[in-house]
Amino acid sequence: MRRRVAYNCEESTMSSSSKGSSYQYDYPGTFNWEDYMKETGSQAAPASCFKQSSAPPNNEFKNGMKIEACDPRNLTSISIATVVGMQGPRLRLRLDGSDNKNDFWRLVDCSDLHSVGYCERNGGLLHPPLGFRMNASSWPIFLQKTLNGAEIAPEKCFKSEPPSPHSNDFKVGMKLEAVDRKNPQLICPATVGAVSNDQIYITFDGWRGAFDYWCRFDSRDIFPVGWCAKSGHPLQPPGQKGTSQYKLNKVIKHQPMVLNLPAPGASSASQVTTPATGPGGGGQSRSSIASPSSPDRQLSPREAHSPVVMITEPDTSSTHSSTTVCVYINRSCNPGSYLNPRKVQQLPLHYGPGTLHRVLREVAQGCIECGNHEQTVFNLLKDGTSKIIVTANNGNKTYTKRLPSAFKISDFWSYLEGMMEELGCCENFLSSQPLEGRCSKCLKVSTHRIKIEDSPEPRESRHHKAPRRRYSNESIDSQKGIRMHKIQRKMSAYEAEASSTTSDHRPHKVSTDPSDWSIDDVINHICDTDPALKPHTEIFRKHEIDGKALLLLNSDMMMKYLGLKLGPVLKLCNIVDKLRNSTGASGSSGRK
Repeated sequence: MRRRVAYNCEESTMSSSSKGSSYQYDYPGTFNWEDYMKETGSQAAPASCFKQSSAPPNNEFKNGMKIEACDPRNLTSISIATVVGMQGPRLRLRLDGSDNKNDFWRLVDCSDLHSVGYCERNGGLLHPPLGFRMNASSWPIFLQKTLNGAEIAPEKCFKSEPPSPHSNDFKVGMKLEAVDRKNPQLICPATVGAVSNDQIYITFDGWRGAFDYWCRFDSRDIFPVGWCAKSGHPLQPPGQKGTSQYKLNKVIKHQPMVLNLPAPGASSASQVTTPATGPGGGGQSRSSIASPSSPDRQLSPREAHSPVVMITEPDTSSTHSSTTVCVYINRSCNPGSYLNPRKVQQLPLHYGPGTLHRVLREVAQGCIECGNHEQTVFNLLKDGTSKIIVTANNGNKTYTKRLPSAFKISDFWSYLEGMMEELGCCENFLSSQPLEGRCSKCLKVSTHRIKIEDSPEPRESRHHKAPRRRYSNESIDSQKGIRMHKIQRKMSAYEAEASSTTSDHRPHKVSTDPSDWSIDDVINHICDTDPALKPHTEIFRKHEIDGKALLLLNSDMMMKYLGLKLGPVLKLCNIVDKLRNSTGASGSSGRK
């Protein structure tokens, strides 16, 4: 979740290719708090109610800077984090060793952020983040590599956290600005929908209740009216559907309305009576506030107005939403040349069961994020006009694309098969049932020892009979006895190469600089230098030791973290020393 440019940004960006196009666009018009509150007859919550500085703090961080931050999923643990994005005084952070699915946002004056060295100065230890993608024993080596030559955020970047208000002085109907927790890069106009002890219920103006939430009155996710304008942070305008939100408020603002609000800190709901201005010009029925985990939800503020829109779960109000599907990721299959095999191994075993649109979006987004280059995979996807939207990052820019609608199970699988064909991956990479044992298609490729390349489909292969896929019984349609279609598809580039033994096999060129070596290059060099060490090389693959990591190894690390015995360690240290001497690389002595 990483994706947004202000609606009033000065320029828009467009990227297109022969495979599809993507857009970033401006929000037409501006939002004015003063006019909005006059027309809705509402009032702003006083600044004294918030745990925010009277003047928004300056953001002196830069992208790529390293800091120490509390893991939001394990607040007792502090890890190394990198600044990967900024909006006004807010930072988008990524814990090193984690993936981009767990990015989080913090204010520059948040007490959870510290300069590098904070843990050591206070007698603590840096821990790998929850979900660390490597073996935990490799954390010290990973940490050393991560901080080596990195840009460390200076002390002046860190600001003191403001004091908390003494009491909860919020009142129902007060206006404020709040973070959309489902899309935390967004701040949107909101209203206090209810008050309970030290909790307040945040309702987003113009949007249904799936995005609303309870929070403490001193939460750092809520801000006084005008905070975004002062801080330079984009503010999303209220949702607008059909009738003008302002006019609708004038009609109903004197009529009481009962909201079924989820109880703070509990799953059960309690009835709280609030004025109609509670949602602040909602213009849409709030008679039932949906659970945040519900798969059927209305578009969020981000999804309708953000120039970079991402619909995680599209509108499912149609009758087609009852059809469910499950897609299995067969990670042992060859993913082709566009997807990174290491990233593919991090994918879940399956997506769903869920609605067609939801699962389609999850599968497509997962493939994009597994790409060697996200935008390359993104451009290969066929675009459409549905509410299913995927995103891709390229540097500091984020691109979006709408996928085609999938109202039928046949449309759904047809799109996925076309996507697999474009990616050149194995036919069985995505399937309706998990594979039992090895994939027959991949075994065929292994037998011929063909290197997979991203070449176009050879014409001479088209006379082969196209494979067919049988769909699973996961859908509601199949449970009702409706016959599933069998979708025929063309042979992919992957399969076309698998059918030939004459493909061009080019030997892999190994760099003369060991620091550029991949994990496989390291393993091959060790085996070539001393074949007796071959049984120990799998430990290098398990801990993902590439050329740079190899040059940093010493005997202590090999025995303590890799679990090797003294004999193999001495041989490996000799190999590492020779590599250092041949390249003039600096590093700690191989034997300590």
